[in-house]
Amino acid sequence: MVQVGEYERADGTKVRAHSRWHPGARRELTIFAVIALAVVGFGSNGGTAGGGAGEQLPRPQQTGVYPVHFPGWDKPAPRPTPTVSYPIRWDRSH
Repeated sequence: MVQVGEYERADGTKVRAHSRWHPGARRELTIFAVIALAVVGFGSNGGTAGGGAGEQLPRPQQTGVYPVHFPGWDKPAPRPTPTVSYPIRWDRSH
């Protein structure tokens, strides 16, 4: 890219510093992009693993059993019981 410094036109208009493409660079980039897209388009095999036309991959089989049940699913866990039999007094003055 060409760096253009700040300047003033003949009619007095001030132009800020900026950068611009070299002459012909847009056309060259367009040609390059079209060629790259063509290579990608012709190089792809249409999403098949074997590369053959219309060849389909086998679908994976389901291995899970749904709904999932965990051990003890039907019996809820017993409520916890206190480990001490005496009352614990908390100092609540603070």
